[in-house]
Amino acid sequence: MGNRTSRRQLGTLLVAFAVGIGGTACGSPGPDAGGTEPKDVAAALEKGGKVTVWAWEPTLKKVAADFEKKYPDVDIELVDAGTGDKQYTALQNAIAAGSGAPDVAQIEYYALGQFAIGKTVEDLSPYGAITHAKDFTPGPWRAVHQGGAIFALPMDSGPMALFYNKKVFDKHGVKVPTTWDEYVEAARTLHKADPKIFITNDTGDAGATTSLIRQAGGRPYYSRGTDVSIDFDDEGTRKYTATWQKLLDEKLVAPISSWSDAWYKGLADGSLATLSIGAWMPANLTSGVPTASGDWRVAPLPQWTKGDNTSAENGGSSLAVPKAAKNKELAYAFTEFATTGTGATTRVTEGAFPATRADLESKTFLDKPFPYFGGQQANRIFAESARNVSTAWSYLPFQVHANSLFDDTVGKAYTSRVTLADGLDAWKDACADHGNDQGFTVNR
Repeated sequence: MGNRTSRRQLGTLLVAFAVGIGGTACGSPGPDAGGTEPKDVAAALEKGGKVTVWAWEPTLKKVAADFEKKYPDVDIELVDAGTGDKQYTALQNAIAAGSGAPDVAQIEYYALGQFAIGKTVEDLSPYGAITHAKDFTPGPWRAVHQGGAIFALPMDSGPMALFYNKKVFDKHGVKVPTTWDEYVEAARTLHKADPKIFITNDTGDAGATTSLIRQAGGRPYYSRGTDVSIDFDDEGTRKYTATWQKLLDEKLVAPISSWSDAWYKGLADGSLATLSIGAWMPANLTSGVPTASGDWRVAPLPQWTKGDNTSAENGGSSLAVPKAAKNKELAYAFTEFATTGTGATTRVTEGAFPATRADLESKTFLDKPFPYFGGQQANRIFAESARNVSTAWSYLPFQVHANSLFDDTVGKAYTSRVTLADGLDAWKDACADHGNDQGFTVNR
């Protein structure tokens, strides 16, 4: 998830962004707060023009075609400028150069903060975005909404669930865990029954780690403008480290990297028994592990405290309009179309997981059977998870670079005697040093 090729470039840009910014990263107030009236989007659609969209999401192809059919005078040019931090570096470079930036950019939630504080993406409130406040589920809306400003519209979401191999669990008489303590016990039972079986894989991943800390109630990050604090010593984070440390100490997780050939093999042959991951995972299992069809099922994410019902996001992205966009009104029109109403429904039909309440509550969506999961209506579990995502969460305004520091700090807990707690402490210090170097004031 980190940017290992362009750290110096990204750091330089963050210096430029941070200098002179005070207060919050909020933009103009929305129309409901006495701000400007919505921009004349309708006039822009009537006039037409070209909108360049940088995005890797394949469902946007159908959305773009539908938009052009509805508005014949508009040309949507989809450009795959790379995924994740590769695109973010290209976007930062185009912004710094003053030319070549797209009109619309797909930006993951964890990365949006660096563009918001850099004031390089539009506050969409004056365009009418505030009218969609109730259209989205809590987690995604919280990710794009800061104070009175809306820096993007949610495109999809990744509420977490437990994917488990029912065939393996049934063979060894193991019940599906409902708490993380039960999860550890299941890991022990399975590995004792067959040393080739691991409860899951883990070689250290910043996104997965922060998602589970979020679910546990950990709140390590706080930022207001350039004032930032990082603290991995709160109760929620300690819950996570105490539990996950047991799995590492007892060698109950496989030292296999996700998305590797060995990972796919483990998911296929049952040697990897579970995945705690976002609701976007079914399509990857169906295409990447076809031989295990019928073996897997979905369950709610285990809880840190018995009886709780709290979830977290893992993944998800938004569509933002850079300030460098040539036609902001037209760019907003496409962004709105792609993320709400029929555009959102089209994307769900094409395989995306919804961030919109209407699609999430649709009977068609909820009742959809998944042959891969033995006909299970898995969307019901995902939808419940989406409703229970903890919203009291924020990322660092330089989270993209922070994640690139994860392997050299927390990652050592997976390859040496360094504990997760010590690794997180080292990550905190590395992030704080970087933030201070870039013009932030970081408390730790």
